[in-house]
Amino acid sequence: MPCSRNCTFTVLFSTFHLLKKYIYILNAIFDACFAPNRFTLQTQQRCGFRKVAKKVEPKKGVAEEAELNEILHKKGVAPAPDPPTPHVPARSFGRLVKPFVFTIGFTGCSFGGAAIWQYESLKSRVQSYFDDVKADWLEKIRPQKQGDLRKQVNQWWNSLSDGQKTVTGIIAANALVFCCWRVPSLQRSMLKYFTSDPSSKALCWPMLLSTFSHYSLFHMGANMYVLWSFSSSIVNMMGKEQFMALYLSAGVISTFVSYVSKTAMGRFGPSLGASGAIMAVLAAVCTKMPEAKLAIIFLPMYTFTAGNALKAIVALDTAGLILGWRFFDHAAHLGGALFGIWYIIYGHELIWKNREPLVKMWHDFRSRGPGAGGNGSI
Repeated sequence: MPCSRNCTFTVLFSTFHLLKKYIYILNAIFDACFAPNRFTLQTQQRCGFRKVAKKVEPKKGVAEEAELNEILHKKGVAPAPDPPTPHVPARSFGRLVKPFVFTIGFTGCSFGGAAIWQYESLKSRVQSYFDDVKADWLEKIRPQKQGDLRKQVNQWWNSLSDGQKTVTGIIAANALVFCCWRVPSLQRSMLKYFTSDPSSKALCWPMLLSTFSHYSLFHMGANMYVLWSFSSSIVNMMGKEQFMALYLSAGVISTFVSYVSKTAMGRFGPSLGASGAIMAVLAAVCTKMPEAKLAIIFLPMYTFTAGNALKAIVALDTAGLILGWRFFDHAAHLGGALFGIWYIIYGHELIWKNREPLVKMWHDFRSRGPGAGGNGSI
């Protein structure tokens, strides 16, 4: 493993639970001071005290209003219409059929595409080896440039681990979507496609796109820092292809769990963020290495096992879901974590170990293609 058991996971509880606990508080203060007209996607936290129920008293003038309506009716004049009541989304589980089919189909396509991606990577490895040898030979005879920015970027890129290289694209995509939130003309489209809400007209694609969407800089920074910290461990454990399939599938599955929870409780509202997918990565690593020692970055003297840490996280999100805490989307967190645990225990054997028929079909298809010679050889 490129990172030790005692240091790799020290970022978990410092960023994912300590920092994120204050992310929205700081962001709310910033909005109140500097951007009073900006809309907020997160609902306000409930107050711990209940207001005393007011006694229902008849409104003054009700009898007069009824008498006035009777006089208008006799004169043939229609009374003023009642003000329209706000629309309350109906708790219909029938709307979840399409997202459920999308979740199953997208998960299958993700792992199928990952299997084909791995096949193509293995096929091109030999050619890449000769290309690297040729590039090294040309680099030796070519005069070196001083202060070449491209060379410095290449050196930095080559110094990264395979996991860090893999998540760089994910981080770049999240940064791009974050910038799109700052464009006023894109606000309507961003709300429609980059936030997930079971009461919205768009149900399927937001399940994936909201995984790359962050409106708050603190939220995005915390999530991407945790993902970067766990990238080397998870990619070394299952490879970049399988990791990408797990990450994308977890994002969609966690959103579907959020849909079910919101529909069952009747608490609709937009959600966004990569927390569900990152929880799957976190849970997968902790399940695979339950005896690994974890520590809080600000309190390194206190250590605990990864298994106990995972239990604490699941218990916290379960309590938040049952008690109705609305500061985070606890259902999405739970969905991602449970999917990560299930995949390490059962999913790897059921899905990834049975990819050979699909890979063979793809190999036969590629062999019949132009330039393959028709002999079926790689």
